[in-house]
Amino acid sequence: MPVEIVCIVEGHGECESVPILIRRIAERFDPGLRVQVPHPIRVTKSRLLKQAELERAVGFAAVRAASGAGILVLLDADDDCPAELGPSLLARVQAARIDRPSAVVLANKEFESWFLAAAESLRGHKGLPADLERPENPEAVRGAKEWLNQRIRSGAYSPTVDQPSFSARFDLEAAKRAPSFEKCYREVIRLLTALRG
Repeated sequence: MPVEIVCIVEGHGECESVPILIRRIAERFDPGLRVQVPHPIRVTKSRLLKQAELERAVGFAAVRAASGAGILVLLDADDDCPAELGPSLLARVQAARIDRPSAVVLANKEFESWFLAAAESLRGHKGLPADLERPENPEAVRGAKEWLNQRIRSGAYSPTVDQPSFSARFDLEAAKRAPSFEKCYREVIRLLTALRG
């Protein structure tokens, strides 16, 4: 029997890439587990931070999903501290739907920071150089999209085009150098464990 995780994300790129990422993590966790990830619900972070908006999105996710599906909220931290904002958002999600397993993950700075942490695994892909090296502290880079854009030799980085392709390819273990990705990985496993029963 399949399990289902409904996602709330903020960007168009994440709508395509987060389901890919969840399926990759699930495949490593339990290759026999069937995981359904419907097209994510997209709501801007600024809107989700407003009173009742996150709760509205969570309610919509619960209605749209199968009974017992998990809910994952994945946002860019930008300049917010993930360790401070994350728990407050999780408390709001859990208060809105205590009956659903849920998780909140904030990519420290940006989703693309995780690609920077595993940059070597993207060498030669989508115009990136064959000798690409990760920055010393990927999550300290403010402007991970720009970092990628400066290194792509043909064309420009596009979240809607490149983010899904990078999500299908980047080395998950190497990306755990970024603590916020390690948390994402852990939280997806926790959700899958709860849903699998």
